[in-house]
Amino acid sequence: MATNPQPAESSLPPQMVLYQLGTGHYVSRALNLAARLGIADLLQDGPRPIGDLAQATDTHAASLQRVLRLLVSVGVFAEPSKGAFALTPLGEFLRGDVPGSALALVKLVCGPRVQEAWGELEYCVRTGEPAYRKRGIEDPFVEMAKQPEEAANFDKAMADFTRLAAVAVAATYDFAPLRSVTDVGGGTGALLIGILKAHPHLRGVVFDRPDVIERARQEIARRGLAERCEAVGGSFFEEVPRGADAYLLKHVIHDWDDERARKILENCRRAMEPSAKLLLVEGVYPARMEQSLACRGAAANDVNMLVNTGGRQRAEEEFRSLYEAAGFQLTRIVPTPINISVIEGVPRA
Repeated sequence: MATNPQPAESSLPPQMVLYQLGTGHYVSRALNLAARLGIADLLQDGPRPIGDLAQATDTHAASLQRVLRLLVSVGVFAEPSKGAFALTPLGEFLRGDVPGSALALVKLVCGPRVQEAWGELEYCVRTGEPAYRKRGIEDPFVEMAKQPEEAANFDKAMADFTRLAAVAVAATYDFAPLRSVTDVGGGTGALLIGILKAHPHLRGVVFDRPDVIERARQEIARRGLAERCEAVGGSFFEEVPRGADAYLLKHVIHDWDDERARKILENCRRAMEPSAKLLLVEGVYPARMEQSLACRGAAANDVNMLVNTGGRQRAEEEFRSLYEAAGFQLTRIVPTPINISVIEGVPRA
């Protein structure tokens, strides 16, 4: 029986491996601080001494240096000379103005909302409820909308990641037979914009909450797609726009438990013609958990859904069951190069 290769840390004593795993939050906290202080943007023109960085960020120089050296140790920054710091190829993506920037994503996953929710992991495991239930909150997305700066960063983080997904989905799934696509829960439209750019014959609708949709309209217009793409506000728990050839939902269903996920899909089913397609863009939970980056990513995302949204990652058989419960038949799963798949379904007769 084949075994997985062990990570480099396996040569260390078990106690040290566990210590390294247990102190992972040291790095995420340091990374969040560097993101909020804008350190990468300050280094975009080359190395700078710690005194300059401290003055620019209104921080204590010796303390900031200690934090930046922690991030040097994991490859985010470099220290080319004592007390001076520079960007690495990895750290370049912590800048806010570069294509493919991960700045908003880092602020999201390392920021207080996610980190504090993970602090309630025991509550989640004992009750089966997400952390926000402990505070009497019903919908975390509605709650986040009350904080405009946080909501804007969430939109940007999702859009930044989604642009990569759009390239993968547009290149992998065959959109040629389709003429119209509605992106349900499409945020500011990054996925649909990418698909429409790659497939000029398509028309589209971005559908999301009213507090999000004005930003979607602005982004659609900015990308020159106002004549081919419409932005519509509403709740996918009530209804979705009717008549598209395909209904696309990227990382929407994994935010919700089976009951709410089924409700969303049932509303899509009511809006669809018999020939239409349902296309979920999500990761598929592995059939067998192993020691690998792919499995770690799937499992970590699954627990994050438990903690932060009340949703879950689903394996192929769970998607099949969910589709059947909502009136669909799962027809195929089309993998992409970035660990997400297009899970295709059609309405059952």
